Amino acid sequence: MPASPSGHGTSRTRSWWGWGYVDSHPDDAECVAMGALLPGALARPLPIPRVADLAIARPGVTPPSSLAHLVTTDPEVRAAHAMGKAYRDIIRALRGRPGRVPDLVAHPTDDREVADLLDWAGGQGVAVIPFGGGSSVVGGVEYRGDTHRAVLSLDLTSMDRVLEIDTVSRSARIQAGALGPVLEEQVRPHGLTLRHFPQSFEFSTLGGWLATRAGGHYATGRTHIDDFVQSLRVVTPAGSSTSLRLPASGAGPSPDRLFLGSEGALGVITEAWMRLQERPRHKASASVAFADFAGALEAVRVIAQSDLSPANCRLLDPGEAMLSGASRDGASVLVLGFESATGRVDDRLASALELARAHGGRAGAPTANADTAPAEGDVPGDAAVSAWRSAFLRMPYLRDGLARMGAVVDTFETAATWDRIPALIDAVRTEVGSAALKATGHPATVNCRLTHVYPDGAAPYFTVAVAGRPGEEVRVWDDIKAVASDVLHRHRATITHHHAVGRDHRPGYDLQRPEPFALALRAAKDALDPRHILNPGVLID
Repeated sequence: MPASPSGHGTSRTRSWWGWGYVDSHPDDAECVAMGALLPGALARPLPIPRVADLAIARPGVTPPSSLAHLVTTDPEVRAAHAMGKAYRDIIRALRGRPGRVPDLVAHPTDDREVADLLDWAGGQGVAVIPFGGGSSVVGGVEYRGDTHRAVLSLDLTSMDRVLEIDTVSRSARIQAGALGPVLEEQVRPHGLTLRHFPQSFEFSTLGGWLATRAGGHYATGRTHIDDFVQSLRVVTPAGSSTSLRLPASGAGPSPDRLFLGSEGALGVITEAWMRLQERPRHKASASVAFADFAGALEAVRVIAQSDLSPANCRLLDPGEAMLSGASRDGASVLVLGFESATGRVDDRLASALELARAHGGRAGAPTANADTAPAEGDVPGDAAVSAWRSAFLRMPYLRDGLARMGAVVDTFETAATWDRIPALIDAVRTEVGSAALKATGHPATVNCRLTHVYPDGAAPYFTVAVAGRPGEEVRVWDDIKAVASDVLHRHRATITHHHAVGRDHRPGYDLQRPEPFALALRAAKDALDPRHILNPGVLID
């Protein structure tokens, strides 16, 4: 059946240089208050950057009249498409050094227009950077180099419709430019949800999730976007590819797997059939405090290896728990949540709490509700749960505020098998902390939380904060990032669990992937993008 238009819109202004909405950014007074907690921070925040102050060159190329209506050269639009939202990007904008600003920004409305833009760009030697919500934190949506005549940012957000909904098979055909809220608004009237809620949910698109193999809010079960894909449609310079829509298949290597995680280097994902679910009506949650972090890790492992499948199973170390307000007594905190569309989940929560107590946990009072439909990603609970969720959503804005105070504040994540997790976390805390001290002369805070857990391993997520050296913040960040990547490689942990490779993780990705696979990937690049115009420098050269 055809889906109705969403009509989604907002009058709030997106920041061109920082995370999210302008009206949610910390003001100068809040920035100063945060800086006071970080020894060595600036006395006053760096000013909000203005597009008018940037040295934006005139476009190096002019599109043909047949495509001109799709393209803009507006400086503010071009600046907003120059970078993603990594710390590295934020500080470059604050320092007035955004890098190569795209010459043009295009907003195609269908596959034919995408193909026409790729054909023109290939003939003109123009690099094409596919762009969704622009929330990349790994340098995935910018051009770094000088081998192309010009740069075109291909913004897909005008392709944001749910084109078809199959309520019998519980799936939908969705255009890749749909932002998270736009997508959910269109499937909600059918009582369905994609149930994929990354932290960037408001500011990222379905195509971006697919191209980066994004992970969602939920800690177990189907949380990676891969798990929801029935089929993909991709436009490449060599032609269009549409895979057969199936619940499963054993027919050779999967064509969808070629493009999932390809980050726009092999083609432009324009639509997908996605598996949907009934919206949950029953939810229950609780927090568990642990005096011993090692005991907390064991509790999480046992819960992950049970058949309980919590929707939320986030372990915060003492520093992370204190930062989020989930604990103030030096305890680690485990946030547990369960949900279901068909039956109450109180018994599953009670079983998980029993396992946690067996490993030294002190559980708070459970909170449960039924027959409700809270906001996306929300698992209601006690004060610690509520404090963690509020901090989770606010954290990217606070990071930008600390960046204005000259701080180096960033996150990185990984995944490893359970037997390696304790030593990995200890090594990151020690070696990254030492690297930050060496690079800045100031002590660093290195916190950890587990964001996703599996029967065979977990995904630790680290936050690093240290006062930087004025004007040298990017160099300091690069030094710290190099040490972190080396630690992950030595401990046989992945360079990224859900943030993608982009350009920032390329050195680690090159070490992680087997050489025969790299050979095949280069051959695929040559075949599908023979002029090498698609997102140059991402994944492969």
